[in-house]
Amino acid sequence: MKWLVALAALPLSAHVMSMSTGEASVSGNRVDYILRIPYYEVEQMPHPETTLLQHVRFEGGRIQHQKCFRDGESYVCAADYLFEKPVETLDVTCTLYAVTVPNHVHALRATKDGHEDQAFFDYTFTNATLRFKPETPGETAIRRAMEGGLRGVDGVVQLLFVLTLALAARSRAELLAVIAAFVAGVGVGSAIPWQPAPRFAECAAAIGVAYLAVEILFVPEGGWRWVIAGALGGFLGLYLKLFMNDGSAFFVAGAAFAAAVACGAVGLLMLRRVPRWAAAAPLAAGLFWFFTRMRA
Repeated sequence: MKWLVALAALPLSAHVMSMSTGEASVSGNRVDYILRIPYYEVEQMPHPETTLLQHVRFEGGRIQHQKCFRDGESYVCAADYLFEKPVETLDVTCTLYAVTVPNHVHALRATKDGHEDQAFFDYTFTNATLRFKPETPGETAIRRAMEGGLRGVDGVVQLLFVLTLALAARSRAELLAVIAAFVAGVGVGSAIPWQPAPRFAECAAAIGVAYLAVEILFVPEGGWRWVIAGALGGFLGLYLKLFMNDGSAFFVAGAAFAAAVACGAVGLLMLRRVPRWAAAAPLAAGLFWFFTRMRA
């Protein structure tokens, strides 16, 4: 089955959460850009001083000056771009995932005349147009809900959560309870006024996935799987906080809705059709994820 192949392949990715940030300041026909990425991401890269900026392109802009250097645990690249005319919107293409790890996320924030916009790039989102005019509340709500919906089902973390939760349900009623607890957990996790270190959040989520897989395998009559589902939702909520700023409630709602629909669809397809031992795949993935991040 394709989903089993996908789960079995999860341990091949040592970096579950890989992220860099960018700041672009627009002034007339000039853009000043600063890229920050964890140093361990570029440690083995042959020429990061040129490679990184080749994979972040501002359409229509020409680099005038650039410099890259190590800054503690980060690697920083700064560049000035010159455009032929004043910048009204900023078209950006980012393919950093191609030179780091496949699930790398680049968070870019751009400012102009007191207005700002942002975009997140990964292997599924490589192009974005940043605009600097204020949105109406309705436009913000729709945009953030759509962004959340895409983020809620895209990525190794979300895929592992959805498939493990779907495996946990033994009936339609239990599937509904698992989904409801998971969605509630997403809301609670995103509302907690605390942002843990990414490695801590990953380790906790990995242990949660592994624990649920153990219960599926060895406690077939266990009746508290919905509680673990709620905890996994909380971990996803903490992860989503990395992508939240304006309209965050709509972002979380979109992500939770998309994850719930995906979990429901997968769960109904697998219900009573997939043997219990299939949970060995998320167990192996969760344990590998945990020990990899502990050693990072």
